[in-house]
Amino acid sequence: MPQDTDRNPAAPGLSALVTAASLLSQRSTAALFDCQSCGACCSYSAEWPRFSTEDDAQLDRIPEKYVAANLSGMRCEGVRCSALSGEIGKSTACGIYDVRPDVCRACMPGDDDCLMARRAHGLPTA
Repeated sequence: MPQDTDRNPAAPGLSALVTAASLLSQRSTAALFDCQSCGACCSYSAEWPRFSTEDDAQLDRIPEKYVAANLSGMRCEGVRCSALSGEIGKSTACGIYDVRPDVCRACMPGDDDCLMARRAHGLPTA
């Protein structure tokens, strides 16, 4: 069966161009939604930063002062995760970034959860 490259000698270059454009788009989205100048997902809902897929070893690495009294997730002050420092939409940081729960790791800049949290804080979504 003929390959695209058999019919179109420019196909390998075109494929590389499409791949490069896709990577650039992903980087642009990440730059547009810089977590360290946002923090909206960490201050969206006290119900959101829940433990679910972590094993005991992962949970043991999270400092107790940041864990909810019922051990179900991160301790929150209102809707804000207690491990978050800084001002939402300006400059923020996670105090336990290296050991943060899986739910926090799963939220990606520009994904649906990110955009929902940004809208709730009145931050730009595009």
